[in-house]
Amino acid sequence: MPLNDDQSSDSDSSRLSESTASSSDSEYSRQSFNSDSSSKPSSPASASPPKMVTFDELMAAARNLTNLTLAHEIAVNANFCIKHEDLPQNSFAGTVKQIVHKAFWDCLESELNEDPPEYEHAIKLFAEIKEILLSFLTPGANRIQNQICEVLDTDLIRQQAEHNAVDIHGLANYIITTMGKLCAPIRDNDIKQLKATDNIVELLRQIFHVLDLMKMDMANYTIQNLRPYLQRNLVDYERTKFQEILEETPSALDLTTEWIKESIEDELSSIYDESSSPGADSSSKPSLSPTLVLNNGYLKLLQWDYHKTIPETLITDEARLQELREKLNQLKIIACVCLITNNTVGAAIVNVPDLADQLKRISFPLLEGMNKKTFDLKEALNAIGVQICSKVNRSLSERDLPTLNTEMQNNLMGQIASIVEENNPVSSLIDKRIQLFMKSLLALPSFQKCMPTLPGGLSVIQTEMEFVGSQYASIVNFNKQVYGPFYANILRKLLFSEAPMGKVETEAPTN
Repeated sequence: MPLNDDQSSDSDSSRLSESTASSSDSEYSRQSFNSDSSSKPSSPASASPPKMVTFDELMAAARNLTNLTLAHEIAVNANFCIKHEDLPQNSFAGTVKQIVHKAFWDCLESELNEDPPEYEHAIKLFAEIKEILLSFLTPGANRIQNQICEVLDTDLIRQQAEHNAVDIHGLANYIITTMGKLCAPIRDNDIKQLKATDNIVELLRQIFHVLDLMKMDMANYTIQNLRPYLQRNLVDYERTKFQEILEETPSALDLTTEWIKESIEDELSSIYDESSSPGADSSSKPSLSPTLVLNNGYLKLLQWDYHKTIPETLITDEARLQELREKLNQLKIIACVCLITNNTVGAAIVNVPDLADQLKRISFPLLEGMNKKTFDLKEALNAIGVQICSKVNRSLSERDLPTLNTEMQNNLMGQIASIVEENNPVSSLIDKRIQLFMKSLLALPSFQKCMPTLPGGLSVIQTEMEFVGSQYASIVNFNKQVYGPFYANILRKLLFSEAPMGKVETEAPTN
C-alpha cells in the first residue's frame, strides 16, 4: 500500500524539533572532539576494521533502515497515513492481478453452483475472515471473540458442508453485522452496501474489500496513537537504530564521510583564496570550526543533485530536502524577475503599492511544476515576461505615465528569459543572497525564534523565505541532535587526525 507523504506537513517537523531541541548551543570545540569520555549505550562505536557482510546482516540492516525511516516519517509528518490504492488496470501488474482474482472468484461461483455445492474454497475464505475479525479485537473482548470463533468454526462448517447444511448467507450476514460493530464510522456506508448485495460470490468479494479498508483504518489508528510516543523518543530511537545499522554494515557512513570531507575541502579552498589576497597572512595554519564545516555541508544539500545518493544520515529527510531545494529555485527566479523589472523600468514603479506582490502572483502559477523533467523553463520565462510587460504597462497607464515602448519591452522580456542561462549575473547574485540567508539561519542558536535579516533583493519573497528557512532549520537541528555523535567521530578524525579516536557523549550540541 503506497504511503501518503504530504510534504506540506513539514511545519510539524519544525514543532517536533523545537520540542526536542537541546538547550545547549555550544559549538563543537577541539577539546570536546578529543574527549575520552566513557561510552554510553547509544554512542556510535569507534572505527571498526573492514569485515565481510553476510546476507543475513545485510537484511537486518535493511530492516533497521525501514523501521528508522518509517518511525521518522510518522513522527515528523502529521499527515502521514496509509492509503488504499488499486494498481492501474492498464499496468502489467494490475492486469495480472485482475486476471488472477477473476479466475478465483469464477472458480468459487462454479463450485457453489454445483449440485450439491462444493464449499471447500468458501470454508477457507471464512477461516481467513475469522482471523481478520479477531485481529481487530482489543485485549479483553472475550465475549465477541468467543462468538466469532463459535460461529466461524471451520470444523463445524465443514461438517455442515458434508451434509449440505451450510447456511452461507447466514454466515455472510453475521460477518457483515460483526464488521459493522468493529469498523470506524467512515465505513458505515460500505457496510450498508454490503447488506444490499444479494449475489453471494460478489458479497464475499466485497466483504474482503471492506476488510482491507478496515485493516488500513486500524493501521492509521495505530499510527495516530504511536505518533506522540515517537515524537518524545525519536532522537534516541533513530540514533539507536542507526547504530544497529552501522554495526551490521560498517560502510554505512561512507557517503556521510565523503560529504563532510567535501565540505572541509570547500572551507579550506575558501581560506586559501582569502590568504592569497594582498595583505593576508599566509604563514598561519588554517583552523576550521567543526560547526562551520557541518553547516557548510548542510548548505550543499540545497544545491544537491538528487539523482545521486544522499549521505546516509539524511536519507529520512531526503524528500523534504529535495522539495525545499526546488522551492528555493522557484523563489530565486521570482526574486530575479522582480529585481530585473525594477531595474529596467526604474523609479516609475519602485514605490507602487502591491506591484511587487502582483508580479509574484503572476510568476508563481507559471513556475508550478518546474521540477518536472517535462517542464520548459525557457518557455515559462517567456510567458512571465509577456505578462509582466502587460502588468507594468497597465500600472503606468493607470497613473497617466508613459508606457513601455517596444524596445523596452523586448529588453525586459529578454533579460527575464536570460535568467535560465548559466552564470547569469542576476541569478548568481540572488542565489548568493539566498545562501547567505540560509547560512545565517544555521548560525542562530536552535532555541532562537527570530529570523536573521533578509539580504537586499529578497524582500518580495520574504514570507516564503522565512517559511522555507524555518522548515530547513528544523530538519538540520533535528538531524544534528540525532547524528551529532557520528558527525563528531568523523570530524575528529578528519580535522584532528593526531587525536586518539574515542567515543563521544551522546548529547551532541545542536548548533
